[in-house]
Order: sequence, then structure tokens, then C-alpha cells
Amino acid sequence: MLERFRHGWRRVMTPPARLLLAWGVHPNTVTWVGTLCLVLVAFVTVPFGWLWQGALAMGVLVMSDSVDGQMARLSGQQSSYGAFLDATLDRVSDAAVMTATMIHFVRTGDPAWLVGLAGWAIAMGQITSYVKARAEAEGFRANVGIAARADRLVVILLGLLLSGLGVPWAAEAAVVLLAVAGTITVGQRLSTVHAQAEMLPDR
Repeated sequence: MLERFRHGWRRVMTPPARLLLAWGVHPNTVTWVGTLCLVLVAFVTVPFGWLWQGALAMGVLVMSDSVDGQMARLSGQQSSYGAFLDATLDRVSDAAVMTATMIHFVRTGDPAWLVGLAGWAIAMGQITSYVKARAEAEGFRANVGIAARADRLVVILLGLLLSGLGVPWAAEAAVVLLAVAGTITVGQRLSTVHAQAEMLPDR
């Protein structure tokens, strides 16, 4: 749902992108550094109960996530490898945030079903992205669903932020929502690709 704001956000990221290019920084370097910083912040803060601090820090890193892409566009350094690297490391970042949240649930004694649901939410997030990539590789479109990557990140970071500020069950509710929304999104994408496949003459 939040994907519609992507183009507007790219314009916001243009000044820092130009600055980094002026300093001679390569877009792929920004991709790696951003991912490593987010993974580090996730595992240093969330499992130990520093929820709102971690959510704010990760939010800043996530919002700056499109700097590398804008750098590549502005400098003419767009490449298949750069797109591949960005998409791959996005999956690493997503898994880090959710895994750190799952560890937090274990450390605080949350029910086993909730820990398992967090694992399911991780799986659905990864499968959502995989279905889209695999569909596009086969010539289909699967850019649909109620929970794209931006939506998932907003939900979990908001849940962690509110939980850290004392709102009871906010992080837990976010995980439940992600598990349900992720499952629905996978179903939506599978259905969309199936409908397109049915229209092919050699189905």
C-alpha cells in the first residue's frame, strides 16, 4: 500500500544521494553499509528490550534505504547486479528485524504460539518477495497484495516503538497482523499469477 509513495520519497533522497556521490561513494557501498547497520541495531537493541530506541534507529535506516538506488540513477551506475544486491540485502534486513523481535519474545516469556507466529511472519515476508521475483522471471506480474515490504516494516517498527513506550501487546499485535497480512498477500500474488497463466494459450 505504501509503495505508491516510492517516487515522491526518491525526490526527498536526492540531496543526500548527490552529496554521497560528490564524496566518491559507490551506491553498492551504501547498500552494504545500510544493511549491516540495520542488522547490528536490530540485534543490539530489540532482544534486550530497548524497543523504542531500536525502532527509531531502524526507522531512520529504513527511510534512507532508497539512497543507494537514487545514487545509481543520478550517476548512471544502475546495473543488474546492483538491483540484485539491493533486493537480496533487503531480505536480510527484513529477517533481522523479525528475528530480533522473535528473540525478544523468547526472552520475555511470551507464549510459544506467539514465537511460532513470528517465525511464520518471517516466512511469509520472504515468500511474498520470492513469489514476485519468480513470477517476473516467468513473465508474469505479481506486484499486488495488502502487505508489501514497506507496509511490513512500518507495522513491525510501529509495534516495537509503541511497545517500548509502554503500550501493552503492541509488538505482539504487530506480529499477529504481519502473519495474517503476509499469508493473505502470498495468496493474492499466487491468485494473480494463476489468473494470468490461465489466459496463456499453452497453459
